[in-house]
Amino acid sequence: MAEQIKPLAETVPAQSTRTGGFGSYARKVLAIVGKDIATEIRTKEMFSAMFVFSLLIIFIFNFAFDLRASNMQALAPGVLWVAIAFAGMLGLSRSFIVERDRGVLDGLLLSPVDPSAIYFGKMIGNALFIGMVEILILPFFIVLFDQPLGIIPALVGVVVLGTIGLSGVGTLFSAMAVHTRAREILLPIMLFPVIVPLMLAAVRLTSGILDATPFEDIRHWLALLVAFDVIFIAASFILFEFVVEE
Repeated sequence: MAEQIKPLAETVPAQSTRTGGFGSYARKVLAIVGKDIATEIRTKEMFSAMFVFSLLIIFIFNFAFDLRASNMQALAPGVLWVAIAFAGMLGLSRSFIVERDRGVLDGLLLSPVDPSAIYFGKMIGNALFIGMVEILILPFFIVLFDQPLGIIPALVGVVVLGTIGLSGVGTLFSAMAVHTRAREILLPIMLFPVIVPLMLAAVRLTSGILDATPFEDIRHWLALLVAFDVIFIAASFILFEFVVEE
């Protein structure tokens, strides 16, 4: 546990308090992100599982739809977001389980760090891990579903917005589920109903990008996706301190 918290302790002086300017707050957030990245580099448990699982989903759906579906192109957006959602679920479920089992979460809560900094640190770390998986699976998606390279900039924008929302609300629910015995089962049960608007907007936007739909016809889905990110990240920011209190 000491090794896990060492980067945070080095970044936050012993005499510091939970008050301070934005620069101090940002350093604490980045210290938590750095701790998560360093832990994942050493263990390689979470990222490898997320990547293999998401890649298997894309391959299985591609072969299944190629054999049976008459219009595989129409199903491609759903396949992409199913892969992202389930891979993200794996990463989110492990986010706080590892911290809890190794005693690191207690150390973080006892450190002179505002709980919201822990939330943003874990959220950014989760978003980075999901984003790295997406970077690797998007080329497979484009090749297997025969998509033009010109869609990449717009598709990346939608994926980034969806990942931010998924990580934001998923980090809060992961912190809630980690204190229960059925934490691996409880997290998807709680999370999936909440992210229905996010998944719906992301799939609709992705479908519009693949079909070259005019922006005016899909901009309301973009507004829904952005609104979901803002509202749920703000709510998670407020509620996180109450969630981690024991």
